[in-house]
Parts: sequence; C-alpha cells; structure tokens
Amino acid sequence: MGLGYYKKLKKRHILKRLVTERFSEPLHMNIVAFFVWIFGSYKAKIWFDLVLRQNHAYSLLQAAEHAIANGIKKITVIEFGVATGGGLMNIGKICQKLSKIYQVEFQVFGFDTGEGMPEPMDYRDHPELYKKGDFKMNRLLLESRLPANCQLVIGKVKDTIPHFLQHTDLINAPIGFISFDLDYYYSTKEALSILQHHPESYLSRFPVYFDDIALWSHNSWGGELLAIEEFNQTHPMRKIEQNRFLFYNRIFKHAAWLEQIYFVHVLDAPVRNRIRVNEPADVLVNPYL
Repeated sequence: MGLGYYKKLKKRHILKRLVTERFSEPLHMNIVAFFVWIFGSYKAKIWFDLVLRQNHAYSLLQAAEHAIANGIKKITVIEFGVATGGGLMNIGKICQKLSKIYQVEFQVFGFDTGEGMPEPMDYRDHPELYKKGDFKMNRLLLESRLPANCQLVIGKVKDTIPHFLQHTDLINAPIGFISFDLDYYYSTKEALSILQHHPESYLSRFPVYFDDIALWSHNSWGGELLAIEEFNQTHPMRKIEQNRFLFYNRIFKHAAWLEQIYFVHVLDAPVRNRIRVNEPADVLVNPYL
C-alpha cells in the first residue's frame, strides 16, 4: 500500500467504510490479511482486498485471467468519468503490475468532458445529488502525471465514442473492463453505446463497475440503474447483469463494491456460438460406484 492509501485514510467517509466493512469481518481473517499484506504476492493481495480500489483490482485481475485463457495478449480498459483522475491513475498502476505477472498489455482510456458535470436534464439525472460544474478536471496537471499506459479522451461521450470505435484497434485489443462513473442517467445511457460494436471488440464476458448506484437516492427509475435496464431491453445480444455470486467467491464479504460489479455478456461472441466437436465427452465421477 502506497502513500495514496494513507491519504485516503484521513477522509472521514473512508474511515467509516473501513470500520463498517473491514472491522466487521472475522478477526482471524484480518490477522491472515496482515501477513498477506507483508509477505503475499500481488494476486494474493487482490484476493484479500489489500490493493487500493478493490473494485478495480478485482475487475482487472478477472480481465487479465480471461484474456490469458483465450490467448489474448492485449486488452483495452475504459473509465467513463475521470474527474481529477484518481481512479484512472489507480487503474493504470494496477494494469502495470498485472502486465508483469500475466504478460498481458493494457491500454487504458479515460473519457471525460474535462469541464465537470453538465446541466442535469430531469429527475432521472438525480439533480438532488449532482449539479453543473461538479468534478471538474485539471487537464494539464493530470496529463503530466498519467501512467504511460493511460490517455484521455476529451469531449462529450456521444461525440467521442463513435470516433473511438472507428479509430481504435479493438480486434487485437478487445475491451476487458469498463468503469462507469458518469453519475447521470443520460450520460450513462450515451456511454453504454460503447457496447454496440463488433462482437470481436470485447472479451466474451467482462466486468463492469457502476459507481453511482450506492446512495439512498439512487433507484431503478433514474441514474445508472435505469440506463442499464433500458440497455438490456433494447439489445438482445448484449446483456449487463449483476454478478450475483460474487459475494460467495470473495474472502471478505462486507464491502459495498461487491454489489456494484456487473458483467457484460456478449452473446454474439464467436466463442459463445462455436459448437464443440471432436473433443472428449465430459464424464462425471460417481464416488458411490
């Protein structure tokens, strides 16, 4: 854990989250985690939620392992809603570490207007939570500090996504993780058009993180949740579904981010439509025989 981790601990809401999520876990697991923190591998630290922004670490590990399993050597990672760039820089640094472990190259893109939040359109944009000008970026400073594997895509997503899809080689570097942090319903709805490209432009399934679904004002009739529902209704071969069993596959189970991880299922991906022939049939073992 670097300096950024300790800076975040000074924030009251981070300390509250640490108390409610981590200290409510079994004592013996936190003791084990302490030794993993000191002696464990980077992958072990991800499994024990010891890498800053655990949602990013988990998702990028999933993407890397899926890519390797399918013989893919380069993947694309996207963040929608960069703001001051803390999340994008975190993603870039995690990707650098995973690249050394898995020999997978990551190219990371951060989409943002650079001017902060636009004017909310109606109640679906949660104007009770967000307003015009929130989360403005210091572009020059951020670009001077970004990891080498990261770059910004500046402009409105309805304009930048078509250009990005046309000019980015996603066939040889399919999308393997997307973080959505645009707050608004309308902005998220526009950003989801990133999922309408050729099926070869994506891993056949890949994690996505939705940041703005956790507050009490968030609901299924606005914001990111409504954008997800409408996307699923209108795209028969691309589906966004919450990872319902993630809780059971994590060592620590009280973290809110577990509810914010979804998966995109590319139902028209070639691997999902290939009939397996000339392969040995699977045979179950009956221990009672």
